[in-house]
Amino acid sequence: MLALAIGAIAAAAGTVAAQANPQRAIVVDIDGAIGPPIADYVVRSLADAKSSDAGLVILRMNTPGGLDSSMRQIISAILASPVPVVAYVAPSGARAASAGTYIAYASAVAAMAPGTNLGAATPVQIGGSPLSPGASPKSEQGAEPADTETRKIISDATAYIRSLAELNGRNADWAAEAVRGAASLPASEALKLHVIDVIADDLPDLLHKLDGRTAVVAGKPQRLATDGLEISAAPPDWRTEFLAVITNPNVAFLLMLVGIYGLIFEFLNPGSVAPGLIGAISLMVALFALAFLPVSYAGAGLLLLGIALMVAEAHIGAFGVIGVAGIVAFVIGATMLFPSGAPGLRLSMPVLAAGTIATAAFFLGGIALLLRSRRRPVVTGGEALAGASGEVVAWSGSGGRVRVAGEIWLARAAGELAQGARIKVVGRDGLTLLVERA
Repeated sequence: MLALAIGAIAAAAGTVAAQANPQRAIVVDIDGAIGPPIADYVVRSLADAKSSDAGLVILRMNTPGGLDSSMRQIISAILASPVPVVAYVAPSGARAASAGTYIAYASAVAAMAPGTNLGAATPVQIGGSPLSPGASPKSEQGAEPADTETRKIISDATAYIRSLAELNGRNADWAAEAVRGAASLPASEALKLHVIDVIADDLPDLLHKLDGRTAVVAGKPQRLATDGLEISAAPPDWRTEFLAVITNPNVAFLLMLVGIYGLIFEFLNPGSVAPGLIGAISLMVALFALAFLPVSYAGAGLLLLGIALMVAEAHIGAFGVIGVAGIVAFVIGATMLFPSGAPGLRLSMPVLAAGTIATAAFFLGGIALLLRSRRRPVVTGGEALAGASGEVVAWSGSGGRVRVAGEIWLARAAGELAQGARIKVVGRDGLTLLVERA
């Protein structure tokens, strides 16, 4: 019995030890502009890694940059993660520009594949707030920005990336130059200047070169044991994919237009149902997406003003000054709606042109025709008989039969009418027409 008890305890201890030993290296792909969907995906992946058998999280990056708020959300999750995080710029030809550089500096290990680059980390001011590390706001002569607000933004970004560099023992001077001068480096130069820690051809090579290295994880030094880890991908789920689609500025812009079209069409033709439902759903999804994006309220106001002016022109019924002003306001508003500066978060010119042409055609063409059709005289039903002319078929006293629009009707008149006389319909009483001599 003693031997059985000892065996059971040893087996249980072995099972617990096997579960405690990390077994996997989780690969999280940051591909494209860094926005709210990517930030949510990375933060949730790092949270899942805490409760799994992950020994390492690899952020495989190929990004032009993105929003400052999303970048800081990712960095906060990296710094708090008890699982070592490796920023790996890959595959060959990839880049970690602007926001990607900050993430690389924040990670426990920074690695690059041959033929990649990183840098250009100067923040760009969008819509009154720093939203995107990107192109340099310096003048052509390289002087410091003249306005106080821009200097504050750059000073804050410089201090932030310096603190990340010091935390992980990397080149803080070059980091400051990447912010102030938008400097960039290829992989080989980045390794020489101690901007990154490793150059690796692929994921297995990366795990082999990281084994035995010491890195700062959650504020404490930790020796990495990466040889033998199973590489496991953590692809984005449907929620991340959906958010990535609708938060694309082009998609959000088109959804907003479809929503406005549908609601206006439903208001002009109550009971159509389908345009109203499609419009309401599209507009709600568009508003949800715009809440995640840097939007200029002045641009949104001009866009709505342009639509209102085109609707007014459609009511007037002629292509005039109001319609032209509406198109101009719409184009300016759509151009201003997503301020330039955030990489990958801009409205493309083909979409803007197509949206403007479709909107002008819809409001100045389709709605104008619809409103004109309402002003046309009724040509069917009982109302169409008012004012119609015909001839007397048979008559006796004050009543008889008349032919109107090829049909024989009972009719009444104030006096006697001769057979064959021309008459005019002045009203109707049930199935009897009220007529008079034409």
